Amino acid sequence: MEFLRNGWLFIQNQVLGMKWLSEVIGNGLAALGMDPGSRWGGSVQFFIYDVIKIMVLLTCLIFVISYIQSYFPPERAKRILGRFHGLGANCTAALLGTVTPFCSCSSIPLFMGFTGAGLPLSVTFSFLISSPMVDLGSLVLLMSIFGWKVAVAYVMLGLVIAVAGGTVIGRLHMEDQVEEFIRRAKAADIPQEELTVKDRVEYAWEQVVSTTKKVLPYILIGVGIGAFIHNWIPEEFIVKLLGTGNPLGVVIAAVAGIPMYADIFGTIPIAEALLGKGAHLGVVLAFMMGVTTLSVPSLIMLRRAVRPKLLAVFTGICFTGIVLVGYCFNAIQHLLV
Repeated sequence: MEFLRNGWLFIQNQVLGMKWLSEVIGNGLAALGMDPGSRWGGSVQFFIYDVIKIMVLLTCLIFVISYIQSYFPPERAKRILGRFHGLGANCTAALLGTVTPFCSCSSIPLFMGFTGAGLPLSVTFSFLISSPMVDLGSLVLLMSIFGWKVAVAYVMLGLVIAVAGGTVIGRLHMEDQVEEFIRRAKAADIPQEELTVKDRVEYAWEQVVSTTKKVLPYILIGVGIGAFIHNWIPEEFIVKLLGTGNPLGVVIAAVAGIPMYADIFGTIPIAEALLGKGAHLGVVLAFMMGVTTLSVPSLIMLRRAVRPKLLAVFTGICFTGIVLVGYCFNAIQHLLV
């Protein structure tokens, strides 16, 4: 068991988290005369490392997802999910999100594909909410840090947010708030034997280039904001805001997480530090959910697919759910840790 845990942590830290890259960049900056331990040096290191890591992961994910989609176009997924109706469809979509290890940005192309294929908004938004918020990696890592009770509770409440959020959006009948090019998209169900490996690779690469051009400027902005928060705001100040004595700590934590772009693994060091300094468990988890679900780059990318009214509803539902989950964890913290 210990071997499996160490192996998983190696994959998360060195393969997905690319901690080695951070060290390489730090050594490179030191060789250039810039101290990575200083505020400016740390900000530069954080910025370069995060931009490279995000773009590498995003590029690989979009390529793999798009290549797989060439075998299973959205129309086929629509037929599969179309077997379920009502709450069952929302639950199925939310559970599908838990087994797709995508960050908020990389899950949006799938959301666009599902929506373009004609799946109900309630279903596609349940997937969009659960995919970055709850996945197998988060479950394993949360278990190793906070214990199985916290991990299971986090996953269950995340699924509740996804199902409830999708259901509410479905009841509001906001199909007209989806951008026209998404609604008119025709998911051609091309006979799969007509596509060669070269065709699939070319299609996947086109998706990589197209998506990267759209989101790169906003990722740079989001990472820049994250670097500022990470290196220029004193930890004592953050702990004071998010500590046990502040009843608004959950709300502040959720808001503070929005400008940062990271997956759940990137938030773990901050979460551990906050918890060790006396922050409530609900505050820590609200921060993590805010980072993974409502990051600035993902919201800007989602804006290309939906209109401001629907984007505002989505953001409001997610934010409200995150805050409620945070206060719920605060109330039951003594039962979990």
